[in-house]
Amino acid sequence: MMRRAAATLLRRPGRDEPLDPAGILSALPEPVLVVDNDGLVRFLNLQAQAFFDVSASRMMGEPLTDLIPADSPVLQLIEQARATHSRVSEYGVTLDTPRIGQHSITVQAAPLADPPDLVVLTLHERSIARKIDSQLSHRGAARSVVAMAAMLAHEVKNPLSGIRGAAQLLEENASEDDRMLTRLICDEADRIVALVDRMEVFSDIRPLETTGVNIHAVLEHVRRVAQSGFARHIRFVEKYDPSLPPVLGNRDQLVQIFLNLVKNAAEACPEQGGEIILSTAYQHGVRLAVAGSESRVHLPLLVSVQDNGEGIPEDIRPHLFDPFVTTKLNGTGLGLALVAKIVGDHGGVIDFESAPRRTVFKLSLPMAADVPVTEEGP
Repeated sequence: MMRRAAATLLRRPGRDEPLDPAGILSALPEPVLVVDNDGLVRFLNLQAQAFFDVSASRMMGEPLTDLIPADSPVLQLIEQARATHSRVSEYGVTLDTPRIGQHSITVQAAPLADPPDLVVLTLHERSIARKIDSQLSHRGAARSVVAMAAMLAHEVKNPLSGIRGAAQLLEENASEDDRMLTRLICDEADRIVALVDRMEVFSDIRPLETTGVNIHAVLEHVRRVAQSGFARHIRFVEKYDPSLPPVLGNRDQLVQIFLNLVKNAAEACPEQGGEIILSTAYQHGVRLAVAGSESRVHLPLLVSVQDNGEGIPEDIRPHLFDPFVTTKLNGTGLGLALVAKIVGDHGGVIDFESAPRRTVFKLSLPMAADVPVTEEGP
């Protein structure tokens, strides 16, 4: 009775063709896989393909252990569902693979009644709530830098100018040894002013001038700049979705975001065999409030920058987007804080995953609709 009712639901009155169950599954926002009695993958929806970074043609008929470690509790859950003929769930499962890094997921496994040897596996990633929390934290960190930048510009630059002027006056009648000291004072004052100048970028709170931006043109521009300078020894791989709609944003600031991310990736890459992967995809995004307004935007455009460096140290990951947090010997720790501010100004989300040989920064950005598209720029 229930099966006949389900079949009836798949047919719409007045239509001869039934709805496609595979198409329905691919419209779901969660990864869904179907595994047979031999542990072979019989179906992956689009979200599963994106989650595991693999195509359906590559995985159909292949062992699930090509995607999931053989000792993973996910496999035990499949066997439990098959043995009990009932749906089973497990929360807080850590899925860690070289291909996708580490994820915390909720797993549901349910056996199919017909054919009976198949089990449907659904993965619910717990990162959406974490992304929202992280986004709010990143924006809070950026706001603290804004306040600090405004204070430093007013309270520090003026006294520094006086200190530098006094050092120059002393230098006129100083001995050679003392001139070295006055020169040191001037150099250090100039260094602090340069740092304050960099921080003043954060105090610019004017509304963004946005338009439709071809994100592939932005990434291509960033790649050319990088390969002509700081990343000339790096191999770039491009995995673009050519059908991606334009991003609603400011082209110059998007260039600044990805230049920062690509420069960090290049510095993290090994001297030999360094690789940066630039990728774009369309995803079912979440809705977030745009900074400084009451509007909410959909974030379906995913842009990723991946490197094969050593990874981000565990102790600084929770604070990576805070100002003055850096692993570089001479770094200021302002690059990622600025990236977080600009992404927040666009109403987007930035997140990252890091493991040895695989660190990925992922940006979810809003889509432009019915606005002119900017493809080229200086």
